[in-house]
Amino acid sequence: MAQITHYGPLAHLRTDASARVLAFRQGRIRRSGRGLSFWFMPARTSVAELPMDDRQTTLFTQGRSADFQPVVVQGAIDWRVVDAELLAGRVDFSLDLRSGQWSREPLARIDGILTGIAIQAVLDRLAARDVRPLLDDGVDPVRLAIAEALTAAQLETEIGIKVADVRVTSVAPSSELERALQTPTVEALQQKADEATFARRALAVEKERAIAENELANRTELARREAELIEREGMNAKARAAAEAEAQEVAATAEAEAIRVVEGAKAETERARIDIYRDIPAHVLMGLAAREFAGQAGSIEHLTITPELGQAIAAALRQPQAA
Repeated sequence: MAQITHYGPLAHLRTDASARVLAFRQGRIRRSGRGLSFWFMPARTSVAELPMDDRQTTLFTQGRSADFQPVVVQGAIDWRVVDAELLAGRVDFSLDLRSGQWSREPLARIDGILTGIAIQAVLDRLAARDVRPLLDDGVDPVRLAIAEALTAAQLETEIGIKVADVRVTSVAPSSELERALQTPTVEALQQKADEATFARRALAVEKERAIAENELANRTELARREAELIEREGMNAKARAAAEAEAQEVAATAEAEAIRVVEGAKAETERARIDIYRDIPAHVLMGLAAREFAGQAGSIEHLTITPELGQAIAAALRQPQAA
């Protein structure tokens, strides 16, 4: 704001470069410019100071949708002064020359003008749509409605200000309505979460079943292979036993045949010897027997010949003569 220093009937005013000063005397503008510094007579001069930097007006309003649901809209309107003299003629920016402050509240007046236009545009927009599609549309349709309404108001030519930007930060229902609107969505999300949980559980059960079936199939296959192995081992054992029995039978047959051949040879030899001895005279046999006996008996210290033996020997010795 302007700094005013009094020196008796005179006063000195100094302003910032971001403010435009209009000094009036007798209804006419005597001084006009930004960042002025000058002397004046407070009794004869009226001074207005207008901000030339960008200003912002906050927008907060509540309306009803077409289905009578409360909706809150928040945003902001950026504006700047483009015609200071026109604005000073429409809105009172005059300074209290004792304090250097505005005598009125001009910025509140401009905020009221802007918010009035914006709120009417918001209410018209809200009333044209039900709450669900209104919320689904988001902030852009409301922002465009406000911008169009401010443009239609021709603020540059009417009061000397220009709207630089319009922002809508939220279009939201009341807390109770928001909870009510969220309930179906929350329930649907919860249902999807439950379905996902059930699907995971079903998949886990299916995998466990597949694993169990695989283990059972593996055990069955192992049991089958074990049975085949046992069967093959049994068949091999039988084959080995049969082979051993056959081998033993062949060996026994061969041994019996060998014994038969040997015994047959012995018997044949014995028969041949008997046949030889059958034709030899008795006294010769006795001689041969005595010689064989003498060869095997060794030394004989005593020899007893009984009468019966003597008679037998004598009889044997006489037989050739008889012949």
